[in-house]
Amino acid sequence: MNSNTTNERAQVSRCAETRLQTGMTDPASESLWALVLAGGNGTRLQSLTYLIAGAPIPKQYCRILGPRSLLETTLWRIAPLVAPERTLAIINRDHLAIARPQLTSLEARNVVVQPRNLETGPGVLVSMLELARRDPDATVAMFPSDHYVRDGDAFRQSIERMRHVVAAVPERIALLGAHPEHADGGYGYITPGRRLVPGADAFEVRAFHEKPAAGVAAGMIRRGALWNSLVMVARVRRVLELLRAVRPADVALLEDTALDVAALATVYDRLQPWNFSHGFLSRMPEHLVVTHAGDVGWSDWGTREAIERSLAAIGVVPPWQGRVDAA
Repeated sequence: MNSNTTNERAQVSRCAETRLQTGMTDPASESLWALVLAGGNGTRLQSLTYLIAGAPIPKQYCRILGPRSLLETTLWRIAPLVAPERTLAIINRDHLAIARPQLTSLEARNVVVQPRNLETGPGVLVSMLELARRDPDATVAMFPSDHYVRDGDAFRQSIERMRHVVAAVPERIALLGAHPEHADGGYGYITPGRRLVPGADAFEVRAFHEKPAAGVAAGMIRRGALWNSLVMVARVRRVLELLRAVRPADVALLEDTALDVAALATVYDRLQPWNFSHGFLSRMPEHLVVTHAGDVGWSDWGTREAIERSLAAIGVVPPWQGRVDAA
């Protein structure tokens, strides 16, 4: 690390400490928006969603636990934080028939329809550009639509803490890190550095590794690494500044494109798929901070085993258990 970087970090820390300690971080004056990512194809769990729904639908649209789908539950969970008129959801065109009935709480203009899934990167970029057009000073909280959270109140408190951090250091992107249950190469790993300011639940990020080998992941866990939940709070303007630095061609193609499926389809034909965590977040740990999720009961529900661990923790026997075992 060079002396300029060290000095910049020290200046950021002093500024953040001043703002946090003097109460200059009240996010009430911030324009908070929510972005719900619902563009995944969900191929890993199609056999399970077929058992539950009678069709191999993406898991965000599946009612795995209770009367709400994972997407509907995500919208319900964040509603106390962000009003529906400031909530955007991004979906794929080929999911429209199943998604629309689950998005009735949102205005039609707040449902961003992309031509197809090109992993998370292009969808996030399209959504950030739309947010910037609507509210250039917006702060955005980003949520995957297909994750599980046991304790919604504690989860919302975590988001509020992240809002305060971003209000104090608007040049940083705040991530929510979950305590790893085990070494798993399917997750991103965030290695926290020093505390941003004394007493605050916000840490600089020493390293961000997306989907390392299991042995590497085990070593990172021993050094205190957290799972990346892909829950994020940041200033939209700052996210776009950094995206222009690492994905300039994509930004140039999309920033003047109308939010219209046909117009986007022409541009999407010229884009390569890329993952937001691997292609963006992992490349700039110096611009990140991480807060601990604590005991919110988070899981990405990316596998049948992950779902069943969550259900076992609340004493629920999966209703499909017998059917899957018998198959």
